Amino acid sequence: MSGAAPSPLRVRSVVELAYDELRARIVDGRLPSGTRVGQGELADALGISRGSVREALRRLAGDGLVVFEVNRGFFVADVGPERVLERLEARLLLEPGIARLAAERRDEDDLDALRRAVAAERSARTAAAAHDASRAFHAAVVAATHNEAMTRIFDSLWIADVGRRLLASRRSQPDWQDADVAEHETLLAAIETRNGALADALMRAHVESAWRHWARRPSPAAADEADG
Repeated sequence: MSGAAPSPLRVRSVVELAYDELRARIVDGRLPSGTRVGQGELADALGISRGSVREALRRLAGDGLVVFEVNRGFFVADVGPERVLERLEARLLLEPGIARLAAERRDEDDLDALRRAVAAERSARTAAAAHDASRAFHAAVVAATHNEAMTRIFDSLWIADVGRRLLASRRSQPDWQDADVAEHETLLAAIETRNGALADALMRAHVESAWRHWARRPSPAAADEADG
């Protein structure tokens, strides 16, 4: 055969399949918060080894979906509003800097991905579609940094399946979707013009609006200003 050699196909491992199945069971409520995750029972149910289940559980622990207790095993973590608040706190510290870096490094492909996400959210007709498009926009901002470590951190902070389930509260605000799209459009413009300082400030305000919805106390930024 002539020409470049084809890229090898990537076969998903048993661990990845176990991870996906366990994650789905947690986020859809089949494994409620506080449930002890029996490795032997799961291995038998899924037809895989205990080692594969254990490795999948370690990955889920890294995502914050399960916790390990010494001499007791793995338990399904609380993924309710308090955990969302913890992730928002981390995002509030990280995403403004990510937006600044994205403005400096973005290319045309990155801008296309951002525009597609904005268009998808504007036209979304369901809560799940609006959530996924909103998350896709933020993921595209992270991707525009061209830093894989940033992408991994973002994926652990904004777990899509949990976000869909918790969005119902925000959707009770009739203008939520339009406001979110408008804020994304201004962020896109700042990134497109390579205005890193503006992208930083806009992202900070954007994440703070989500923080204010979930929190009943000042955001970390506001608290710092008060202390200063």
